[in-house]
Amino acid sequence: MKDVIIIGAGPIGLACGIAAKEQGLSFTIFDKGTLVNSLYHYPLNMTFFSTSDRLEIGGVPFISQNPKPTRAEALEYYRRVCSHWALDPQLYEAINTFESLPTGGFLLCSEKGSYQCKHLVIATGFYDFPYLLNVPGETLDKVKHYYSEPHPYFNMDVVVVGAANSAVDAALETYRKGAKSVTMLVREKNIGENVKYWARPDIINRIEEGSIKAYFETAITAITPTSVQFTTPEGGHEIPNDFVLAMTGYQPNFSLLEQLGVRFHQDVDRTPVYDATTMESNVPGVYLAGVVCGGLKTNKWFIENSREHAPLIMQDIQAKVAAATQN
Repeated sequence: MKDVIIIGAGPIGLACGIAAKEQGLSFTIFDKGTLVNSLYHYPLNMTFFSTSDRLEIGGVPFISQNPKPTRAEALEYYRRVCSHWALDPQLYEAINTFESLPTGGFLLCSEKGSYQCKHLVIATGFYDFPYLLNVPGETLDKVKHYYSEPHPYFNMDVVVVGAANSAVDAALETYRKGAKSVTMLVREKNIGENVKYWARPDIINRIEEGSIKAYFETAITAITPTSVQFTTPEGGHEIPNDFVLAMTGYQPNFSLLEQLGVRFHQDVDRTPVYDATTMESNVPGVYLAGVVCGGLKTNKWFIENSREHAPLIMQDIQAKVAAATQN
């Protein structure tokens, strides 16, 4: 039986593995995808908002060739961290069921096997569950909830839904790489205030000059194979369309937390209950790390401010393991 199993091989899951190793705890890291799976699925040309030093974990320097590191540099860095610390994560292995053991600890099962641990850390991030538009036509192949690169949209009429960083990046890239037209449909009155400082004036200028069309205070009513229908305060609209990039944001895996018995505060963000000094949830032995701690408020925790969750968790677990050994 392992002292701890960590679910999620993102930067915070890796930081938890490093902290476990420093505390002399036995551990295994699992992820249903690849190493730092969320970062891997970011747009190919994405630049981080944070500087490289704020993305560092485990005392391994992150040297970037740019003022802000790129996705490719981050992937290389976290591969190097994983190898340096010999973390050996079990990748492409989704844990499907969790059970509490009568004698204490947990039983975890995947399609490949079953595993037991005394403590469990959930560091699953939030990138796997997009907010849906919930409109007719959303299941059409033309609707994408993830954006990787602009090439597929050359000479196409593209609608980008949203006004945060991912939407702005997608609109600017597809426009500059030859989309026939780019139209932004924004629920709010303006482009998001938290958009990266170098991208926000760029998108505002492109909108003002008419290179990118934008409708604000919109509500999409339907998507057809050839168009998008939506309303604004001025009335209903329908525009020709080949692809819809629904950059509407993502949310944590609440069903996993519910399966484990984690409770939530009665707030609009569905913030899970946990002790901020140890990161232990209301379920004894179940700890939360990283962005999952913010519930629907996925912009509260980043790599730079949640990497400190790892030592808090592993110090508490080590103390419990030591106490159990003495007894």
